Amino acid sequence: MAKQQQTDKKSHRDPSNNTSDDREHQAAHDGHDNHKNGNHHAHMVADFRKRFWISLGVTLPILALSPMIQTFLGFKRTLGFPGDVYVLWALSSFVFLYGGWPFLKGLFDELMERQPGMMTLIAVAVATAYGYSSVVVFGLKGKVFFWELATLIDIMLLGHWIEMKSVMGASRALEELAKLMPSDAHKVLEDGGTQDVPIVELKAGDRVLVKPGEKVPVDGEVVDGESSVNEAMLTGESKPVDKRPGSAVIGGAVNGDGAITVEVTKTGKDAFLSQMVDLVEAAQQSKSRSQDLANRAALWLTIIALSAGALTLILWLMVMNREVAFALERAVTVMVITCPHALGLAIPLVVAVSTALSAKNGLLIRDRAAFEKGRNIQAIIFDKTGTLTKGEFGVTDTVVFSDDMSAEKMLEYAAAVEAHSEHPIARAIAGAVEKALPMEAFKAIPGKGAQGKVDGRDVKVVSPGYLKENEIPMKDDRIDVFNSKGKTVVFILVDGELKGAIALADIIREESRAAVSKLKEMGIKCMMLTGDNGLVAKWVAEEIGLDDYFAEVLPKDKAEKVKAVQNSGLVVAMTGDGVNDAPALAQADVGIAIGAGTDVAVQTADIVLVRSNPMDAVAILDLSRATYRKMIQNLVWATGYNAFAIPLAAGALYTYGVLLSPAVGAVLMSMSTVIVAVNARFLKIDR
Repeated sequence: MAKQQQTDKKSHRDPSNNTSDDREHQAAHDGHDNHKNGNHHAHMVADFRKRFWISLGVTLPILALSPMIQTFLGFKRTLGFPGDVYVLWALSSFVFLYGGWPFLKGLFDELMERQPGMMTLIAVAVATAYGYSSVVVFGLKGKVFFWELATLIDIMLLGHWIEMKSVMGASRALEELAKLMPSDAHKVLEDGGTQDVPIVELKAGDRVLVKPGEKVPVDGEVVDGESSVNEAMLTGESKPVDKRPGSAVIGGAVNGDGAITVEVTKTGKDAFLSQMVDLVEAAQQSKSRSQDLANRAALWLTIIALSAGALTLILWLMVMNREVAFALERAVTVMVITCPHALGLAIPLVVAVSTALSAKNGLLIRDRAAFEKGRNIQAIIFDKTGTLTKGEFGVTDTVVFSDDMSAEKMLEYAAAVEAHSEHPIARAIAGAVEKALPMEAFKAIPGKGAQGKVDGRDVKVVSPGYLKENEIPMKDDRIDVFNSKGKTVVFILVDGELKGAIALADIIREESRAAVSKLKEMGIKCMMLTGDNGLVAKWVAEEIGLDDYFAEVLPKDKAEKVKAVQNSGLVVAMTGDGVNDAPALAQADVGIAIGAGTDVAVQTADIVLVRSNPMDAVAILDLSRATYRKMIQNLVWATGYNAFAIPLAAGALYTYGVLLSPAVGAVLMSMSTVIVAVNARFLKIDR
């Protein structure tokens, strides 16, 4: 049986991000910092894009002027002209300096950090090709490698452009959090009147009026009035919470049918949403980052390429006593054949294909590193409300206490009354019948229900509290069963007599059971994290077949629950849709947001499921595993072919008459790139 984990409910904190001192607008300030970081990523993407297109444009005449390309295309007459080699050199110099600048700079940065990797390998390759070709142009006997140089730089720019775009989506969660609060509040004056004031001017002890349907502007305590408040997007509580004098309310929650007066209790850094901002920020900063496989492969390829090139040059010069031009040509051929076209595209191409493929299926990847980590997921934690369930009430059972009333007629009476209310429970009951009966004299019973005249009869739909308050006796074992499952029960009175009851619950998504079953087949533990009460959580967990669940978890504790599961040695994914899920989404190794949820959850997550279908969580984790397999295949090929081709390029079989020319080396390099590209296109998603 799943273990029920509960935490005592504590009073929530003030969600307004306002104060009159220097801490004012802290959430907005934090959001601004994230915005600047996002602009930095956007600038880098734009820079790679610009360099790619300009370099590609200059590469076209380089290809046209290259003899090997002309021969390959079957030109009977060359396109050469007097001085064409110098034009070729000038164009190639531009591509080398302008297009290759990010890699040359990267070489310097990696060497300064003593961590040679992809940038070092690319820079050495293009610098070797450019340097050797330049001295050939100006007198040394040999061959030029300008077209190989230009195409290498173009492909590297394209690969990095694709890669930067895939990781650019820096979270705007903090900005979205600041938007949740209304900008003004109805401040209650000493004479009993109200005045609209900015919430930044409110302080502890002030009182505000919250009208029906409005957002609660601050965190505080109800001092007058009764109502029900929808806190689902903030605490995860699926059903509206009744509020009366003495009850705590959370800023950002939506007020129901009754007007309430709230006394402000906390502001500034003590506020609920301000603390949410801090939690999201801390979790994002502490999130582990997966190491780039391509960089690790590039490190070894760099060492191999540089060592092989230097060794080749030394052997042919000092051991084989060959001329400098021949030895240098052998070394350059090694460097050219080691040019990481395939390695540079091994990862970005698979990323591009998987991103496009997932987008077509409603699975939006926002963070590549986290998506790749999805292959290692050992446990997935689902938010309940809006994720495993629809986040809306539905009628599950009807019970009649009187023989003169059928269940259908009782439901029709109740639906007729509730059709005139906007309360979520009322909407669920009204939606349970095809057409509501005529009703008149509707009247809300604040915090207790509603009443009206249907077919000339006085019909009341009320809460258990109404029965207790009016000392109406009710004893039925079936009601106890509903309560044990955490269902909401309302009672129907007709002409003052208790006729029956209607049980409602948050509707479990049809796909939830199938998703949990599939995830278990993949060896992934399935858990649930919710702010809802333990009875509801237990019922949902048993209905769906979860391995474990955590109930009555306050928003500020959700990230800690995820961290606790991580500390048990599991790689964790979190799926949720509410504001209260944002810190947990950020803390998880992979955060998966339901697209129909709040912007905060979506912006904090690494992956967004557009269709709000739990089966899509299965699909994205399966795609992550398939993507990783493709990456490994491409990396094995991109590095493996070098292990075979480098000795040939160095002249290992020269005594047997086998000697690869730089041109053949370039062809082998290109073939490797084509194989990697084709393999990436075979990636598919299982639905």
